[in-house]
Amino acid sequence: MSSRTVITGIGVVAPNGLGAEAFWKATQSGTSVLDRVTRPGCEHLPLRVAGEVRGFDPGTMVEDRFLVQTDRFTHQALAAADLALEDARLGRADYEGDPFSVGVVTAAGSGGGEFGQRELQHLWEQGPRFVGPYQSIAWFYAASTGQISIRRGLKGPCGVVASDEAGGLDAFAHAARGIRQGSRAMLAGATEAPLAPYSIVCQLEYDGLSTLDDPERAYRPFTAGACGYVPAEGGAMFVVEDEAAAVARGATVRAVLAGHGATFTGTRRHDPSGEGLAHAIRGALREAGCAPEEIDVVFADALGTPEADAAEAAALADALGAHGRRVPVTAPKTGTGRAYCAAPSLDTAAAVLALEHGIVPPTPNVYDVCHDLAVVTGAARPAELRTALVLSRGRMGSNSALVLRKGPAAGV
Repeated sequence: MSSRTVITGIGVVAPNGLGAEAFWKATQSGTSVLDRVTRPGCEHLPLRVAGEVRGFDPGTMVEDRFLVQTDRFTHQALAAADLALEDARLGRADYEGDPFSVGVVTAAGSGGGEFGQRELQHLWEQGPRFVGPYQSIAWFYAASTGQISIRRGLKGPCGVVASDEAGGLDAFAHAARGIRQGSRAMLAGATEAPLAPYSIVCQLEYDGLSTLDDPERAYRPFTAGACGYVPAEGGAMFVVEDEAAAVARGATVRAVLAGHGATFTGTRRHDPSGEGLAHAIRGALREAGCAPEEIDVVFADALGTPEADAAEAAALADALGAHGRRVPVTAPKTGTGRAYCAAPSLDTAAAVLALEHGIVPPTPNVYDVCHDLAVVTGAARPAELRTALVLSRGRMGSNSALVLRKGPAAGV
């Protein structure tokens, strides 16, 4: 990122709150909303605990014609995009004269499983004439990007990172590249809805999926009781802009996208050595012009298996040196679940809000840390925060790191 690319708007649809304000209130308080899975058709499945987005009525935020064409993960993306644009005060009138100046990039790990399952059931039970015409597009990874751009009239560079978890951070790098190449603004982020029966069945073979039925014990990374993660739905969208253009239109700069790094270790599981993640961290620091000791807080990937947690601790020690054992580490997702590509998007939202408020949120349900990390547990911790590091790893070998700097409006 050779020029300053900034975040000016945040839109959140999460298990612990709709909108950035509600999300942050629950996140800083350490509230855990993990609970038994209640989605229809999931009662007999081994997955017992997840992070569900409750109280979200897409019909109140999205027009009917888009609802019938799209899956739940796109409903959430459309709503989050609206919230982000509203937060950034970027309306259609601001770009109507040049719709090619604003683009969209999202990340998706699985697409529209709920919509796809419903239509396949129609095919099985009633025949091909009963399969809706939108089956061909609603399940697709790029559906959210396409529908956001159509609905908002955005004709700039559009794309999707079809990846596993780390794609949620990689989307920011794609957005920053769009800004460097001349776009005025980009909508970037990820939402996921992996709690339909078909989607859950696909996840059952994932290494690290927790099947415990106790919400307080099912997802406890960095502890002796670590037994994997629980999935979640929801996510976050962001308005990303060139800093000069944002300031010129009077937008509030909430954070600076300072640096990004990514690697691929070429395995079918998380890199047990942590070497790939460490290399991604060093790449992000180098691009940000940031020394290891400048990192004030780390938002951890926190897979929740002993091997993966040890690898993450090793990566931080490798990339940050002795500072890696002292810097505050947090994983708010232990209270909401791991939303695949959307997990690092929600972590990024939490990181921006933490920088703004000078508070490191705690790691819910974690209290007996067994790794050489300064994991923040119990209660939020006030701190002087200027720079945050967000980490994400995918189960297919991808690693990504993002460095954020506090925005000028927050005191820089």
